[in-house]
Amino acid sequence: MSLLCVGSVAYDVIELPGKEPVEVLGGSATWFAAAASLFTRPSLVGVVGEDFLEDDMAFLEGRGVDTSGLVRKAGRTFRWHGRYHDDMKGRDSLKTELGVFAEFSPVIPKALRNPDVLFLGNIEPSLQGLVMAQASGARLVGLDTIEIWLGDGHRSRLERLLPKTDLFYLNDDELLMLSGERTIMAAADKLLDTGVGSLVVKKGEHGATLFTQKAIRLFPAFPVASVIDPTGAGDCFAGGSLGYLDLLGEYDGDAIVEALAVGTVVASFCVEGFGPKSFERVTPSLLLERITAYGQMVGFDAERVRGVLKG
Repeated sequence: MSLLCVGSVAYDVIELPGKEPVEVLGGSATWFAAAASLFTRPSLVGVVGEDFLEDDMAFLEGRGVDTSGLVRKAGRTFRWHGRYHDDMKGRDSLKTELGVFAEFSPVIPKALRNPDVLFLGNIEPSLQGLVMAQASGARLVGLDTIEIWLGDGHRSRLERLLPKTDLFYLNDDELLMLSGERTIMAAADKLLDTGVGSLVVKKGEHGATLFTQKAIRLFPAFPVASVIDPTGAGDCFAGGSLGYLDLLGEYDGDAIVEALAVGTVVASFCVEGFGPKSFERVTPSLLLERITAYGQMVGFDAERVRGVLKG
């Protein structure tokens, strides 16, 4: 059982409606690892600057995250500044400071180069390919992307990675943009023909859809009473799903369906808090309770999941 994630470790400056900006720990790999740590002991590869707080390193290690691949370099840690709209759905990116992340070239420690599960966060496709080459023995590969990597300068490099990818996480706008199609179904069919194993299409507050060559499965979002901060929800969805697969040790179609249901529940905890440290409040009993409730809502086998989590 081993899970390796590669991506950004950052500080986010978040402006929520009616509130002053607040700087909080962030980054795709941070959110992913915090979520995955509910199920397994993920290893994280990334880069931070001299300003990265020891308290934040202690948080990651306290969650059981292996930080041996997290390199500290001279300079400032990557920062992103975003402002959410009043509806908490849309947001504006106000400022991005790459800092040491601008020169990030992931080197996977030898001890981590044979993971069971590999997750490639939404970094530049050439870097994702570099990681794939170093961890080519992974039994399951999950890959995430964002709109900036779908333009002509990066698209071809991303497309070369798809036949090597088992779970491709992207949102519906990114799916349409990458495929050049006008409808989700046509877009999904086109990308599946590239050889990618499965598409996990994220739809924000509406949950996600799984597309495979054989089936389509819908995963409505778990209903929550209050959305505090949606930052990182997609990364937590991926972290929860791949963390569960690593714990389960199975990677077939039924296991993936279970895993995406679990990831949906994990993402619901994300939006109820502020920053990855909010996962400290998620106890095993609370997690099981919500998984059971979600199983009753959508009809997946929650009892099997409960058995896996209880060991």
